[in-house]
Amino acid sequence: MSLPEELNRIVDFDKGDGLITAIAQDAASGEVLMVAYMNRESLSRTLETGEAVYWSRSRRKLWHKGEESGNVQRVKELYVDCDGDALLLKVEQIGEAACHTGKRSCFFRRIEDGVPVDVGVQVFDPKEVYGK
Repeated sequence: MSLPEELNRIVDFDKGDGLITAIAQDAASGEVLMVAYMNRESLSRTLETGEAVYWSRSRRKLWHKGEESGNVQRVKELYVDCDGDALLLKVEQIGEAACHTGKRSCFFRRIEDGVPVDVGVQVFDPKEVYGK
């Protein structure tokens, strides 16, 4: 499946070497869960499956969120920003954890007086899930 023509005109993959920023937000609570990247193929697969598919910069391949952990993201709404270089995915987070560290959100470190403090909820042990 390729991107619909009108969407392909609006989303600008050329600014970021073929990638755009994708923000995943819990559709019910508004909590920001994670930031990732998408290319044309991952966005197309997301539209096709209704579940978040990203581009992993570290692994250099498509990454269906939850393919290893089971913590998938069902996309409820999808927005593109005014410049066409960022997406907002409002998702239903299945399995409670969005972060590979086993935390609910990737934004689990709050800066207090210049010091990062872990305020995240641990949902699973990543060693048990990923074996690493």
